[in-house]
Amino acid sequence: MDSRIMDVLGDRVLELGPKPESGPYRHFKLTRDSDGIAWLLFDREGASANTLSSDVMAEFNTALASLESQRPAGLVIRSAKTSGFIAGADVNEFRGATDPKAVETAIGQAHAVIDRLEGLKVPTVAVIHGFCLGGGLEVALACQSRIAIDGARFGFPEVMLGLHPGLGGTARFTGLVNPMQAMTLMLTGKTIDARKAKSLGLVDAVTQERHVRNAVKDAVLGRLKRARPVLLNTVLNLGPVKGFLASRMRAEAEKAAPHEHYPAPYALIDLWEKHGGDKVAMLAAEKTSFANLMVTPTAQNLIRVFFLRDEMKKTAGSGNKISHVHVIGAGAMGGDIAAWCANQGLRVSLADMKPEPIAGAMKRAADLFGKIIHKRTDVRDALDRLVPDLDGEGVRNADLIIEAVPEKLELKQKVYAGLEPKMKAGAILATNTSSIPLQDLRTTLKSPERLVGLHFFNPVSRLQLVEVVSHDGSDPQMLKQALAFVGAIDRLPLPVKSSPGFLVNRALTPYMLEAMVMLDEKIDKTTIDAAAEKFGMPMGPIELADQVGLDICLAVGDMLRSKFGDLLPPTPAWLREKVAKGELGRKSGKGFYLWKDGKADKSSGSASTAEPTPEMIDRLVLPMSNVCVACLREGIVDNPDTVDGAMIFGTGYAPFRGGPLNYARSRGPENVASALRELAAKFGGRFTPDAGWDSFK
Repeated sequence: MDSRIMDVLGDRVLELGPKPESGPYRHFKLTRDSDGIAWLLFDREGASANTLSSDVMAEFNTALASLESQRPAGLVIRSAKTSGFIAGADVNEFRGATDPKAVETAIGQAHAVIDRLEGLKVPTVAVIHGFCLGGGLEVALACQSRIAIDGARFGFPEVMLGLHPGLGGTARFTGLVNPMQAMTLMLTGKTIDARKAKSLGLVDAVTQERHVRNAVKDAVLGRLKRARPVLLNTVLNLGPVKGFLASRMRAEAEKAAPHEHYPAPYALIDLWEKHGGDKVAMLAAEKTSFANLMVTPTAQNLIRVFFLRDEMKKTAGSGNKISHVHVIGAGAMGGDIAAWCANQGLRVSLADMKPEPIAGAMKRAADLFGKIIHKRTDVRDALDRLVPDLDGEGVRNADLIIEAVPEKLELKQKVYAGLEPKMKAGAILATNTSSIPLQDLRTTLKSPERLVGLHFFNPVSRLQLVEVVSHDGSDPQMLKQALAFVGAIDRLPLPVKSSPGFLVNRALTPYMLEAMVMLDEKIDKTTIDAAAEKFGMPMGPIELADQVGLDICLAVGDMLRSKFGDLLPPTPAWLREKVAKGELGRKSGKGFYLWKDGKADKSSGSASTAEPTPEMIDRLVLPMSNVCVACLREGIVDNPDTVDGAMIFGTGYAPFRGGPLNYARSRGPENVASALRELAAKFGGRFTPDAGWDSFK
C-alpha cells in the first residue's frame, strides 16, 4: 500500500496503547504496556466529547489512587475520543449556582484530584490531540510532560462564561510559561495551535500519531527535553514588575470588557498580582475567586447564553442535503454569504449583472479566508469552491439559490421570473431580504411553496444568526432543509413567520430611530452612543447606523413605519437629506461620524460631552424588549429563549444580560411596563407597553 495513504490512515487512528479490557470504570480504561507504562484512557460514557463532571472527577480520583499503589513505570493520560482531549468542565453543573460556599467546596474536591495527579511519584505524560480546553488543559498542566499531536488546539475559554480557570490553571500556567503570554490567553479566551504551544513552552514536543509510542517512552525515560520555566518568568512573577504589568492589563481589559459588567478578567488580574509566583497561595485564592464569580449574574447569564447556542444548534437538525449554492447579487451581503458558504465546504457559484461586483466579492473572500483559515492549502481549496458566474449558469445545478439583490420588490420578482424555469426539481429559492414580507415576493412565483427567507446579518463571518423565514404556503420539508443548511454552515437558525422586519430588524429599528430623535433633541451623538455602551451594547446606535448604512436604515424605517405607524419613532427629515447627499456612513466614508480605515473617528466629539442618564438608556433599550414581547404575542416567534439568543447572536445585544426578554425578567416585567408607560406619557405613544406584558413570565 502507498506509504502516503498509510500516513493518512495512521493519523486518523489514535494510538491508545494496549487494547483495554472492560475494567471497573465507566469513563476510563486503564491498561499497561510491555514497558510497564500505564495508559489511562479518558472516554466519557454516552458523550462524543470528554468533559469533567463531578462523577468523572470522582472516578478519576479512584483511578489515581490505584495507580499510587501500583507504581507503574510511567503514566500516559490520553483521550479515546476522536474529537479531542478534554473540552473542559461540564458546564451543566454551573447552572443556577447561588451559594459561593457550596461552589468552593465542590471546586475544592476537584482541586484535590488534580493535586493528586501532580503528586504521583511516577513520570506522567499527557498526550493531546484535537481540542484541549479549560479544565482539560488544567489536567494536562498537572502532568510532568505534555506531547501534542500536530493540529491540537489549546485554550482557556472560561472568560467567555464570565469565569477564569478554576482547576489550578491560573497558578500552574503562569508558573510554566511567560506570565504575560499566559495571562493574555486566559484574559482573551483565544486558542493556539500545537506549534505555538511548543514555542511558549506549554508542550514539550509536537509529533504525529504514528510516533506516539516512541515519544511516550522518551518522556517516561527522561530522554525528552522538557520545556522549563525560564528566568524571565520568575522575574515577571516578582512584586514590583507585577504591579506595573497588572495595571497595563486592567487598562487593556477595560477596552474590551468594562469592569462593571464583566468582573472575571479583573478577578484574574487581582489573583495574579497578589499571588503570582506563590503557587500554594494562588491555588487557594483561585478557588474562592472562582466560586465568587460563578454566582454573579454575569456568569449565570453567559452560561445561559452558552446553552441558548446549543438549543439553536439543535433547531437546525442534521441531514443537510445542500451541496451547491448559487448566490445572485455579489454586493456586500451576497458576496459575503457566498464566501462564508465556500469556507464551510460547499460549492458556490456567484452571479451578478456586472463583473465588477463579482471581482470585488472574490477579493473580499480571499482576504477573509486569509484571516480565518490556518493552512495555505485550505485557503486555496476554499477559493476553488467559489466560482464567479457572470452568465448565471450555476442555477441549473444548484440545490439552493440565495437571492441578495437590492430591496426592491419589482427587481426581485423580475429575477425570480428568469430563475424559476431553470431551477431543478426540489431546489429551494431563498431570499436574503431584510424588509420585504414573503407574502409580497411570492405572488408572481409558479411554485411559491419553494420560497423561504434566509436573512443573514452583517458581517456574515462574525454574526452567527440566520433568520429562517416561512410564509403560510411554505413547504415544511423545504423549511426543514433550510434549517439543516444553516446548521451545516455553522450558523444558528431562528425560525420566524414572515411579517414586516421579522424579529431582529423590527426590534432593532426603534433603537436606531430613537437615537435619531435624541439627536433632534440636540443630545450629543457621543452621549447617545455612550448610553447604549453603558448598558452593555457592543456599539451605540449612531455608530451602528453608520455601519449598517444610513440608506438601509432609512429604507427599513420607512417600510416598518408604513406597517406599524406611530408605534415607531418618526424619521427626521434631515436623515433623508443626508442620504440624498450620499452621506451613507462607513461605506461612503462619512455619515454621522467620519470613517478612516473602517473605524469611526470619535476624537472630534465635544469636550463637554454629558454623561448619559438612566432615562436615555431606557429610551433606547426598553423598546427592544417591548417588540420582542409583541413578536411572541403575535406568534411570529414561539420560544422566548431563542428570541434572546437571536438578539445576542444577530445584533450583539449585551450578552451578560442574557437577552432583551431575560433582562426584562430580571428587572421585573411590571417594572419594565411601568417604565414604558412613564416614557409614553413624556415622549409619546411609541413607548406604549405591548399587551403581551400582562401574560409575560
